[in-house]
Amino acid sequence: MDLEELERTARALVAPGKGILAADESTGTIKKRFESIGLSSTEENRRAYREMLFTTLGMEQFISGVILFDETIRQSTAGGVAFTKVLEGAGIIPGIKVDAGAKPLAGFPGEQVTEGLDGLRERLAEYRELGARFTKWRAVITIGEGIPAQTCIDANAEALGRFAALSQEAGLVPIVEPETLMDGDHTIDRHYDATRRTLEALFDRLFAHRVELTGTLLKTNMVLSGKSAAEQAGVEEVARWTLRVLSECVPAAVPGIVFLSGGQADEAATAHLSEMNRIGGVPWQLSFSYGRALQAPALKAWAGQLENVTAGQAALHHRAKLNSAARTGRYTPDMEDAAA
Repeated sequence: MDLEELERTARALVAPGKGILAADESTGTIKKRFESIGLSSTEENRRAYREMLFTTLGMEQFISGVILFDETIRQSTAGGVAFTKVLEGAGIIPGIKVDAGAKPLAGFPGEQVTEGLDGLRERLAEYRELGARFTKWRAVITIGEGIPAQTCIDANAEALGRFAALSQEAGLVPIVEPETLMDGDHTIDRHYDATRRTLEALFDRLFAHRVELTGTLLKTNMVLSGKSAAEQAGVEEVARWTLRVLSECVPAAVPGIVFLSGGQADEAATAHLSEMNRIGGVPWQLSFSYGRALQAPALKAWAGQLENVTAGQAALHHRAKLNSAARTGRYTPDMEDAAA
């Protein structure tokens, strides 16, 4: 492990004004997204869609890295250039999602644990050969009646710790992603409590596995009201609850926090990030690692048509630019209407 290289990569991923494009949807997830535009999820359609995203001119001003899926890291443009080379050529760092998805946790109805540690060391070596420089592993924590149980939180934290240690051994920066879901009718303070318990367990296990925090990034949820809660917290309230839990749980050695959008509307994810950066006063770079919240407008504009590639790229560029503004706390809703 070259710690200096890991630290350089981690810092580059959270460089000022930039964030990460998550394009690591599983085959099942992208199938649902394609259905929304009436497109069948063939390998060629998935490849063409990713090519449209990755060849967006000027994207590198706002995007530092892209998280790829196993299929995608092996694909190329129509002209035969590997996607990893396309990204590197634009100064964007390629990364890879390495977990095998969340599965039901035996004995704990309604709770999940992420699998994928078996054979991970060998897969990491291959991904590094293919051009990946960072990895991502997502854990899913659900809020409901009597849950999350501490056993679920601990099982996921242990897997994240083992994943992170293996990644660093392979010379790859781990992005540890514990997502406390916003699904449900819970209050914002209940979401805060579940997020706090999750982050406390996570850093306990990262320390136990001797993970170098300076070469690690945290991808986590913002603290929100449940999606179906009658009362929804406002932008400033979300920012303050989120900063509170991070300040209580995340060591200053972590270079940056890249938030997930977690089902928020595009504009809400951007506004919340901007407000946190406006408030400031924290030791980390506060950035983004958005999937749907960056891609949704591009997917809609592209609609699977070759003649719409430019429109799709313009939509992605616009969304990335707004999130770049949020990195300095300068985003305002009227920017939404500016020409892409």
